[in-house]
Amino acid sequence: MPQSATDILHSLYGYDSFRGHQAEIIETVSAGNNALVLMPTGGGKSLCYQIPSLVRDGVGVIISPLIALMQDQVDAMQQLGVKAAFLNSSLSHSEQNTIEQQLRAGQLDLLYIAPERLIQPYTLELLANCKLALFAIDEAHCVAQWGHDFRSDYLSLSLLQERFPSIPRIALTATADIRTRKEIIERLSLTDASAFISGFDRPNIRYA
Repeated sequence: MPQSATDILHSLYGYDSFRGHQAEIIETVSAGNNALVLMPTGGGKSLCYQIPSLVRDGVGVIISPLIALMQDQVDAMQQLGVKAAFLNSSLSHSEQNTIEQQLRAGQLDLLYIAPERLIQPYTLELLANCKLALFAIDEAHCVAQWGHDFRSDYLSLSLLQERFPSIPRIALTATADIRTRKEIIERLSLTDASAFISGFDRPNIRYA
């Protein structure tokens, strides 16, 4: 019997309960629906796509612009016993082949990938032949053309809706004003996504 989100929270992460909107977000994505998540750094964004990836059948594909962040996340998940890997330019050809073989064989729970790698025809064809749990678009504000973190590769991520219409997508960011949120929704074809906007007030901080 598949583990529930709460079971995974307890047994894998060692937490007693979800925080803020985490439970709602995880339920939304686990049910196969799209979500836009604005949550401050340290608010537990990663659980919002990691747990649905483990609840749902298939591999969760996480799009991240930062190689160092991918490596940190994969190391942390592997230490928890999760079958996680990344595909980016830091890997040798043989290392990439090994991960692709694991992907085809359904041996991965989480795959972290750079946007420029994801949008290559070879990668899209590879994913089309895999069982996919979800797509998570981290640092989604990188799609905003006017922002200082703009990444042109993010503009192509709307193709996920075209190529994989039945796979849920979750876009996450810690920094997005209303203008940026609208652009994320438009550029990533997330008009049907449930939006979860977490407050940025820290209750343990008091200002005189």
